[in-house]
Amino acid sequence: MDTAALWQRYQAWLYYHPELEFYVDISRMGFDEAFVQGLQPKFAKAFQDLKAIEAGAIANPDEGRMVGHYWLRNPDLAPNAELKADIVDTLEKVEKFAKAVHVGEITAPGGVPFTDILSIGIGGSALGPQFVAEALADVDAPLKIHFIDNTDPDGIDRTLAQVKDRLNTTLAIVISKSGGTPETRNGMVEVKNFYKAHKIDFSSHAVAITGIGSKLENVAKSEHWLTTFPMHDWVGGRTSELSAVGLVAAALQGINIRAMLDGAKIMDDATRIPELKQNPAALLALAWYYSGNGRGEKDMVILPYKDRLLLFSRYLQQLIMESLGKEEDLDGNKVYQGIAVYGNKGSTDQHAYVQQLREGVPNFFATFIEVLGDRQGDSIDIENGATSGDFLSGFLLGTREALYDNGRDSITITVPDVDARTVGALIALYERAVTIYASLVNINAYHQPGVEAGKKAAASVLDLQKKVVDAVTTSESPLTLDSLAIKVGAVEQIEVIYKIVRHLAANGRALKLEGNPAQPSALKISRL
Repeated sequence: MDTAALWQRYQAWLYYHPELEFYVDISRMGFDEAFVQGLQPKFAKAFQDLKAIEAGAIANPDEGRMVGHYWLRNPDLAPNAELKADIVDTLEKVEKFAKAVHVGEITAPGGVPFTDILSIGIGGSALGPQFVAEALADVDAPLKIHFIDNTDPDGIDRTLAQVKDRLNTTLAIVISKSGGTPETRNGMVEVKNFYKAHKIDFSSHAVAITGIGSKLENVAKSEHWLTTFPMHDWVGGRTSELSAVGLVAAALQGINIRAMLDGAKIMDDATRIPELKQNPAALLALAWYYSGNGRGEKDMVILPYKDRLLLFSRYLQQLIMESLGKEEDLDGNKVYQGIAVYGNKGSTDQHAYVQQLREGVPNFFATFIEVLGDRQGDSIDIENGATSGDFLSGFLLGTREALYDNGRDSITITVPDVDARTVGALIALYERAVTIYASLVNINAYHQPGVEAGKKAAASVLDLQKKVVDAVTTSESPLTLDSLAIKVGAVEQIEVIYKIVRHLAANGRALKLEGNPAQPSALKISRL
């Protein structure tokens, strides 16, 4: 396409939101008008589907629940007065709690102000708060945040070492809807033990964000934790950042949570318009559908040209892949849908995988996130009147052009700055795009049977481990893997048994291994 035609295409497909000063450009995707016209019936249905979800339709039939994260930023849309009051009351409670911590009405024992936050959660209960903290928290934030987001003992130890000297002024926030999520439960138990080992009362430092009536809420109330905040069943983990899950930590860090909610509300309003070119989320969904032929055949590479947005790709990874990665469509057909998401930041990636993006396997489309504001204050000239920010902008524009010249598609999202309102708008934009795209490809974006299957498989392994330990510790003589598998009645799982035994022996727990590690069948297993 010649330069003049490309410029006209850019203007024809450019979306701009004047209040947010927010641009979406899909002109460098290769679709034509015939392709767009062919999708119009699907978009008409998608707009109706989105409207029904917002009105309170059961969007997750597996769990019989509504999907209402949209109501969090506009309580007037909630389907009944009780839900509206709950949203409003929770937000006020979050703000009141954060203010009380900041002014010293709520303190650590002895009247000492809290200095740190230890956030314990996984998946959506960690990725959103991590992204927002990286993007928006000031260097001198009122409280510094740390995350335990895995059940890796070494990782837990490293995080706890960061707060050890300030443990008495560290506020622990435990986030789990059910209270039974193993990784979060494990983190909580480890942290409670750490406080106990340092002779510090955990309960007077602890906050729970959990489902009403959950195991965690019952624990928090029986142990007299500082307070609890609700996680509603109509808010999924990957869309929970603008609920108490994300807002409590953000408010404690001094982040303007009302501005985040406002940005999301404005973006929600923009993405309700049932016209493709006037709806930024629909434009993203169109681009995604085109690139992957409606089957996710190409990966989504997220390239934010701003250090503050480093974790945006990780946040989107869960939002998009957990929502769209489905084996079956709504009619029960095997479709194996999904879009793989990865990324880091520009211009770091100029020196990493952009080489492959331009000249390697063409199995992706890129999304550039451009931030117009360079910094607060003036910039110095680096070279020939160009600042560091000019170089960053040049790298983005140059990479975009280089990809296009070699037939690689890209989207560019441009925002004025990285502030609370813009971050809220970005979160809402991608949440809405996921919903629209899911309708286009006829899948349920709001359940996660694969995640549940993984949890069940992990539970069965731990059950088998208990049987293995019992069998070894009650045996009078060493066992081989074959005899151990027979003894626990799991011959078909001998490889899993071997890996359980190897892990326990490596950590000096319950049993030991003797023999050549290169010949597993010949190993002797006995109690320690």
